Amino acid sequence: MKTSLFKSLYFQVLTAIAIGILLGHYYPELGAQMKPLGDAFVKLIKMIIAPVIFCTVVTGIAGMESMKAVGRTGAVALALL
Repeated sequence: MKTSLFKSLYFQVLTAIAIGILLGHYYPELGAQMKPLGDAFVKLIKMIIAPVIFCTVVTGIAGMESMKAVGRTGAVALALL
């Protein structure tokens, strides 16, 4: 089953980047007006990152069968942080 080019995520992301570049170049005042929207987006992303990482780590540890492997993984994680 083929998906439409307009429905693919990479096409949408590249289109949004191109539109952002063009708007910033030709209408910089519009970009300045949209700054609060961009700042809010970045804050939302930062707020979501910690719970996602926590859930990923917990799921990974829960999926391990050997307690020895869990200990090694925990030691490596503490060493990296």
